[in-house]
Amino acid sequence: MVGEDEAAVWVALRAAPGIGDVIGRRLIAAFGSPAAALAADPAELERAQLSPTLPDALAQASRAAALVEVRRIAAAGARLLPCTDPEYPALLRHLPDAPLYLVARGDALADEPALAVVGARRATRYGRDVAARLAEDMAQAGITVVSGLARGIDGAAHAGALRGGGPTIAVLGSGIDVSYPVEHAELAERVAERGTLVSELEIGAPPLAEHFPRRNRIIAGMTHGTLVVEAAERSGALITARYALDHNREVFAVPGRIDSPLSVGANRLIQQGARLVTSLDDIVSEIAPALRQRARAVSSEEHSAADRATTAFGGTADEPLLPLLAAGPLGIDELIREAKLPAATVLARVLELELRGVLVQLPGKQFQIAAV
Repeated sequence: MVGEDEAAVWVALRAAPGIGDVIGRRLIAAFGSPAAALAADPAELERAQLSPTLPDALAQASRAAALVEVRRIAAAGARLLPCTDPEYPALLRHLPDAPLYLVARGDALADEPALAVVGARRATRYGRDVAARLAEDMAQAGITVVSGLARGIDGAAHAGALRGGGPTIAVLGSGIDVSYPVEHAELAERVAERGTLVSELEIGAPPLAEHFPRRNRIIAGMTHGTLVVEAAERSGALITARYALDHNREVFAVPGRIDSPLSVGANRLIQQGARLVTSLDDIVSEIAPALRQRARAVSSEEHSAADRATTAFGGTADEPLLPLLAAGPLGIDELIREAKLPAATVLARVLELELRGVLVQLPGKQFQIAAV
C-alpha cells in the first residue's frame, strides 16, 4: 500500500484539468511516476509527444487538495491502489481506459480467477435464485464473484458468493463511503469483511447515472468473463457484456422464459454466441486455463519436489479424485464439491490424469476412470 504523500501525488495527477485516466496513464508510461509527470517541463512533454497544453493543466494540480482526499479515503477505512500496485487487478491494468487508481476497502484483492455476475435490478425470484446458486458454486470452486452491489441479480450474486465461503468484489458506482442502494448497506459491510469494495470515484461521490457505465467497464475488465442472468433489451448488464467482448473476455448467459421481457437480453446474447449456462460446469470449462495456471502456482507452494515427482511418475493410490470416480463418471463441478479442494487444484489433477491415461473425458464434460 502506498504512503500518504505518494497517494496524494496520484490523486493530484488524475484531478488535474483535462488529465483523467487515459492521459494520466500515458504520462506514467512516459515519465515512470506521477511525481515525475507533474514535474515534467514543456520540452520533456513535447519529446514524449504529449499535448502542448499539458503544462498548464499539470501546473493546476493541487497536492494540498489531493492530500485532503487521501486522508478522507483513510478515514473511510479504505486505501488507494495505483495502477502500478501489485494488488491492482492484473486483467484490468492492461485496458487502455483502466482507472489510474482504485479505492478499495476490505481484504486485498484476491489473486484468483474471477467472473462477473450481472443482470436485472428488477429480477424475478427465479433470476435471483439462479444467480445466488451459481455464485455460491463459483465461490466454492475458488472463483471470485465480481458484481456491482445493485438491487436484483447483483445483490443475489454477492450473497450467494458469501454463502459459498469465497471472496466477492463489489464495484461501486459511488464513492467508497456511500452505500447505494441503501437497503444493501449491510450487504456492503459483509462484502468488506470477507471480500472487497472497490470504486474509482472520489469520497462522497453520489450514485449518478453517468457513473454506472464506467463502473461496468471495471467489472468486465477485471474478470475473465461476464455471466448475464436476466436482462431486458436495454440493460446495463448488456453494457458490461459488450465491454467483456471488446476486451476478448468470455460472455455467458442463463436462458430465460421466451415470454419474459427480462429474458430478452440474455436470450439474445445466447443467439449471438454467448455460452449458455445451466451449471458451474459450463463456466469452469471455459475459464479452465486460468484455473489451471493458478493451480500450478498453488501446487508449487504446497508440495515438495518429492511430492510432485510422486504425483507425476508414481502410482495413483494417493490420488484423492479416483475414489470419487469409482462409482461412475462425474462432472468437474461435482468433483470440485466432492473433493473439497480448490477448483484450480482439481482441474490441474484432472488434466494430469487425462494426460497419463488414467482418466478419460466423456460427452457432456464428464470424467471417468479409464478402462484397464
